[in-house]
Amino acid sequence: MEIKELESFYINETSQTLDVTFRILSDNDDEIRTDQIDLGESKTFGYNFLKDETDDLWGDEDDDFFGTYDEEFEMDEDEIISFLNEYYLIYPNRLPNTQLY
Repeated sequence: MEIKELESFYINETSQTLDVTFRILSDNDDEIRTDQIDLGESKTFGYNFLKDETDDLWGDEDDDFFGTYDEEFEMDEDEIISFLNEYYLIYPNRLPNTQLY
């Protein structure tokens, strides 16, 4: 089992889940899999998909110098695929069934 394509992903901070839509190598182009994985599970595997407050090491003092801007936290798609591959390797019974796309 290996992820062929990550169709979409979303970090739902309210429910603390990673919502993913993907295909594995054995899936056809008209099939898709959808899952919600608790973010606690990702941390167990060593992945942190939430932006930490420590990511802003400069603090507010430098905002005056650099100006204020809204920097969006970018997710690395390859990192999510790596996590999903590991997660479903350890928990193959949690792999969602295919649905028609």
